[in-house]
Amino acid sequence: MMTEIGKINHLYVVKEVDFGIYLDGGDLGEILMPKRYVPEGTQPEDMIDAFIYLDSEDRLVATTEKPLAMVEEFALLEVVSVTPVGAFLNWGLPKDLFVPFREQRQPMEEGKKYLVYVYVDINSKRIAASSKIENYLDNIPVDYDLDEDVDLIVVNETDLGYNAIIDNSHLGVIFKNEVFQPLNPGDKIQGFIKKIRTDGKIDLCLQKAGYEKISEFADKIIAELQKQKGFLALTDKSTPEDIYHTFKFSKKNFKAAIGALYKKRIIALEENGIRFLASE
Repeated sequence: MMTEIGKINHLYVVKEVDFGIYLDGGDLGEILMPKRYVPEGTQPEDMIDAFIYLDSEDRLVATTEKPLAMVEEFALLEVVSVTPVGAFLNWGLPKDLFVPFREQRQPMEEGKKYLVYVYVDINSKRIAASSKIENYLDNIPVDYDLDEDVDLIVVNETDLGYNAIIDNSHLGVIFKNEVFQPLNPGDKIQGFIKKIRTDGKIDLCLQKAGYEKISEFADKIIAELQKQKGFLALTDKSTPEDIYHTFKFSKKNFKAAIGALYKKRIIALEENGIRFLASE
């Protein structure tokens, strides 16, 4: 059995002692879970989900607490202290997460937040972090489908839009004309693969393209019309911001949805808004 440091493992309870339980860590040996983390009623031979890391004395320890980021993940974390050997981040566990100076893109400052990658140091087996995130992105050719839904972490804003990490793996770009909501570094959002360029670069969007989504948008418009007693002061001339504020989708999708509803004679298009005529 392969037990991974820095990740949640499904482990067998070997024995119970006064100060906790021991878990079968496979090739890592037996691992202590201190009593304060043991779920009530846990017995030997039970299976339990546990996060494995090294404590302040570099001993393997198990916990049922979940950190803000695990090994091979990116996250925006706050610096709680800076020492002569490096910086320490709050990642939700009693032992703070260490960032060596060599892994800092710029000198870290206490109280500030940085986007980092969490990894296991090969030599010490300690969990550490790096703000040099470009060193940990996947360079192998991408294997995404167009319109595939993906998890995104916003990296930074550029002249073109926003860089975002895709599924803790590749880097992509959300162009400004695809953004209708506030985005900040570290934000975790859902997105879609819009285009994969010949050079391997990836264009992203925050809303799925294609006609299959129109009915979903149309349903939201009808629900809002019913809520507003049959009239909504939005048209195809309204600003993208006003449309997003109401529906949380783009003006392009709004226009496609009201066009479909108009063709079905469910709504009437008036100068100052749209009026509900019938249910679907």
